[in-house]
Amino acid sequence: MRRPAFVSRQSLFGSPLFLGFDHLEQMLDRVGKNADGYPPYNIEQISVDRLRITLAVAGFGMDDLQITQEDNQLVIRGRQKDDSEGRIFLHRGIAARQFQRAFVLAEGMEVEGAWLDNGLLHLELKRPQPETRVKTIRIGARGNGPTALVGAPPEPG
Repeated sequence: MRRPAFVSRQSLFGSPLFLGFDHLEQMLDRVGKNADGYPPYNIEQISVDRLRITLAVAGFGMDDLQITQEDNQLVIRGRQKDDSEGRIFLHRGIAARQFQRAFVLAEGMEVEGAWLDNGLLHLELKRPQPETRVKTIRIGARGNGPTALVGAPPEPG
């Protein structure tokens, strides 16, 4: 069985049940484009409301790393200074390239801290406990028969 030359991605957010989530789809697309696998990372749940992201950043110092939160996007950038001047490498297997790793955060998530330890960058995140919001919508009566909607075209008659 032959596969088609291209596969169109069916959007989860294209469902009529998800209204107003266009920005989430755009954010996910943006994050997916810069996910090349470097540096490797772990995400672990350390309690009910806490997560820890750990990135393997061997060779990067604190001055080489930058962490920013842009809206709901956590962005970690690394750029090492070239320290190879005057050195002759017979083999260079330790990556010294710049990187950018982005994570989409749920509404209200906070980065509580970050630290560098033995070539691992750790970021501690707190997930807020969602409040249960219940709002009762009153149903009003409007005379006999169907009520015309404001801005709706007039019914043929």
